[in-house]
Amino acid sequence: MRQRKIIHIDADSFYASVEMREDPSLAGKPLAVGGSARRRGVIATCNYEARAFGVRSAMPSSRALQLCPHLKILPARFDLYREVSRQFHHIFRDYTAIIEPLSLDEAYLDVSDCERFHGSATLIAEDIRRRIREELSLTVSAGVAPNKFLAKVGSDWDKPDGCYTIAPSQVADFVRELPVSKINGVGTVTAARLAQLGATTCGELQQVPLETLVRRFGKYGSRLADLAHGIDERDVRTSRIRKSISTEHTYSDDIDDPTAMARALSELLSELEARFNKIEEQYRAHKRFVKVKFNNFTHTTMEEVIPENGEHWLNEAAFRALLSSAWQRGQRPVRLLGAGLRLEPLRDDMTGQLVLFDL
Repeated sequence: MRQRKIIHIDADSFYASVEMREDPSLAGKPLAVGGSARRRGVIATCNYEARAFGVRSAMPSSRALQLCPHLKILPARFDLYREVSRQFHHIFRDYTAIIEPLSLDEAYLDVSDCERFHGSATLIAEDIRRRIREELSLTVSAGVAPNKFLAKVGSDWDKPDGCYTIAPSQVADFVRELPVSKINGVGTVTAARLAQLGATTCGELQQVPLETLVRRFGKYGSRLADLAHGIDERDVRTSRIRKSISTEHTYSDDIDDPTAMARALSELLSELEARFNKIEEQYRAHKRFVKVKFNNFTHTTMEEVIPENGEHWLNEAAFRALLSSAWQRGQRPVRLLGAGLRLEPLRDDMTGQLVLFDL
């Protein structure tokens, strides 16, 4: 049976690293890329000097500055980051055409049929890392494994600027002690539910009966059982179909007036319409949704199926009704609003469409 060889590449603090490359005077200083604290922005990413102070991605910028008063926060420059990501992929294609982009700074590569370095996936990963360091003056971490799950775990194992290989013969021993929190999709809530079953490691999870996992977690229970044994049969997909499109805005001042909320929603829908017009020949909208984040940082989403009676997706009254229902769940001032659409491809042949940058 052909042995798969998968590499997961993950750039180290990507946006911040690009900014430090562009301005070497920033190196060695706490740096983040994100929104202004004055406008209630959040941190998109930060370098390791900032992380030493407890600064993390998705943290409010105001909180980041409390933890690290001398933190420098730069606005994001996505055009620059996209160009660097394209340069990454230009290097990847010298080794394989089977590439699955996950984001600007992250991708899976299937190098099972690559003959370079006598087919050694570890040496291929190291050469990719060398080229990115020498040609682009950036560092990436890599995970090498027989499947996507373990390759992604491996890329995080020796960060930053590391490469970790999990050989097929090592899988059983490796996953036995692996915390269940390393499984993609297992967050704080799911980890707590698994702990109630006595499973804090994959080895312990292996002992939980499959029927128990399915009863507790549905279809995801079967996947948990496979991953606990290091089994992941997913292919590296060279095409990705867009499943949704949305726009959102974080407001400088909380919104607590229905009129202001309706006006803000209208502006969001105008932006959403402009974005959807660019792809309407490839997709149809089958659901609409709104997202609300309250001033206590709790959030909720409401969505509905768009009737198949010829109704246009851009029904502002319908969006307003969703927003009203969502707000009723918290009944607090709002700091963020979002509006979006769930999408379906119009053609079966759209599996050939590559979506690299869904921002």
